[in-house]
Amino acid sequence: MAVYYLDSSAIVKRYVDEPGSSWIRQLCDAHDTDIGEKLNLITIGDIAVAEVAAAFSVLARRNVISKRITDLAYRKSIAEFRTEYDLVHITPALILAAAELTQQHPLKAYDAVQLALAVHANDALRASGFSLVFVTGDNTLLKAAQAGGLAVENPYEHADLDQAADR
Repeated sequence: MAVYYLDSSAIVKRYVDEPGSSWIRQLCDAHDTDIGEKLNLITIGDIAVAEVAAAFSVLARRNVISKRITDLAYRKSIAEFRTEYDLVHITPALILAAAELTQQHPLKAYDAVQLALAVHANDALRASGFSLVFVTGDNTLLKAAQAGGLAVENPYEHADLDQAADR
């Protein structure tokens, strides 16, 4: 089983059509056809619940998506946060780790929190012989994650799958 940590920009792509959405949906929805189990564990930080909801509202205010799409995306994401994702919880120690990351990299506060949560999750996985892939569309965050030793993926690099899905 592969493990992916999705930041909020990546999660939004699951619910709203954007470049890279098809690839994100494939990651999230991949199942073994013989036994029906998911092929990938999708891990997110609990802060993403608020970040993703805010992103939907921002997209609606900018008239990128309709109010109807906003409401559907919001309701579906809220319903799935507990069932579709493995949540990594914020702790005071991880807030301090995020603060330290802002001193090492040019990160916004929530991006630093996302990265601290991903590093923490990756450290826990390594104890069991696994590791995760950090997924974000933010190049600054990608560079910081790579500097921290994480494997990374950018959904925008898979935007070609969106055109294939439209056919």
